[in-house]
Amino acid sequence: MELRQLEAFVAVATELHFGRAAERLHIAAPTLSELIRRLERELGAPLFTRTTRQVALTSAGTELLTRSKVILDEAAAAKAAIRRVADGEAGTVRLGITPPAAPVLAPHLINLFTAEAPQVTVDLQRMWLPNLLDAVATGDIDVALTCGPVLEPAGIATEVFCAEPLVAGLRPSHRLAGRDTIPLSELAHDVLGTAPEALFPAWALAQRQALDTAGIAPPAIELADTDLAAIRWADQPSIDWILLIPSLAAAHTQTVILPVAPRQLVPFTLQWNPSRAHTMAVARFVHCALAADLPAGWYTQPDHLHHTEPDQNPAGPHPSPQRH
Repeated sequence: MELRQLEAFVAVATELHFGRAAERLHIAAPTLSELIRRLERELGAPLFTRTTRQVALTSAGTELLTRSKVILDEAAAAKAAIRRVADGEAGTVRLGITPPAAPVLAPHLINLFTAEAPQVTVDLQRMWLPNLLDAVATGDIDVALTCGPVLEPAGIATEVFCAEPLVAGLRPSHRLAGRDTIPLSELAHDVLGTAPEALFPAWALAQRQALDTAGIAPPAIELADTDLAAIRWADQPSIDWILLIPSLAAAHTQTVILPVAPRQLVPFTLQWNPSRAHTMAVARFVHCALAADLPAGWYTQPDHLHHTEPDQNPAGPHPSPQRH
């Protein structure tokens, strides 16, 4: 039994006229008659009584009509659902993120994408950096979002698309706490509290890259605080300062937050595996992220589809000094 046969049967059963049913299906009348005869032979029962003046359903035809409509409706729904998935209007995107993306960037991108593709589900998974990169390669997740420049394995698409400015956190009593901005070189001999690499490998890597860019290697002590934002860093009296980004600094209440001069940007990277991205929903999410209007205070990077140079960046103003 073929769907084409059922479509022909329903058309005749609805019109009760072979000529009108053939016109409705845009096929020739002999072709329609042959489809019905084949269906009757396969079912072993007549579906219509035919006279020169009238076509009527048999009891077998009446039974089949109800079931045929259900079958055709299900087939049409399946076809529509598959088309929505193929067009990226439905499906699931498995998004893996490292902790620095969690406070601001990941929710921002998910909200934008949900507004654009409300029938697509975003399955958010928090992962550590090494596991995240492995999961992209194996296809266990569809898209990875992490901070800092990361490895670019063969076959993995890697786009550095946005960034957040680096800021320094000081005690209110620190000799530089009254500044509007702070050169990291002036903190080269002060003790830095560093993120535990075992807990936050992506953020620890981003901090090391920031220090290398500034050309300093300050004395450092690992933070005892297991919170990514290091809100209780000041409880370690031997630590003089910490590095943050504004999205991690928002919860601080006893820390002086100063922009770094010259400005440094902590980049965020999007990665996916084109050979394992089997749905258009993944492509839609990637395009949405790379074209997204960014949160205030964030900056586009070269792989953003609407990138502008930092001094002309539309994503928001430079962070001003804050005393929490």
